[in-house]
Amino acid sequence: MTYVAKKCGIRFQPPSVILIYEDENKDRVRQRIMPIRNFSKFSDCSRAAEQLKSNPQHKAYLQGVSLRQLQKLYSLLRGHLQGQSLAQSLEQIQQEETIDPEEDLNKLDDKELAKRKSIMDELFEKNRKKKDDPDFTYNVEVEFPQDEQLESCGWDAESDSEF
Repeated sequence: MTYVAKKCGIRFQPPSVILIYEDENKDRVRQRIMPIRNFSKFSDCSRAAEQLKSNPQHKAYLQGVSLRQLQKLYSLLRGHLQGQSLAQSLEQIQQEETIDPEEDLNKLDDKELAKRKSIMDELFEKNRKKKDDPDFTYNVEVEFPQDEQLESCGWDAESDSEF
């Protein structure tokens, strides 16, 4: 059986993930409610999302939903359990999703680095132009203006004395 996820959301009372999907065999749009059990304001959102996605009862339905989206939904639920409003939770998630270009990624631990890389990969895939896109053009060449004098770097100077 093949299911195509259309929408995925969260309900706070009782806590559950709601999935609207299309059953391709029957051409019907259906709704599936997946209750969230044993989740508190101290729970790990990524672990809970992985457990839900790998649950045998829900696995076939959640294949079209990214793990990142499930983590965001669990973060919204955790914020609600901590007493935050929906706007505050969304703002906090937005801050976590934003990558500062000036941030030194070499100083992050492995878990934070993996999180930043997954955010960058998701952003890349969202902005990527594919051959099937209507505005796709092959072999684009762009001339960049050179307003300033180019600086020379020590590493690119040609010297044969090092070899």
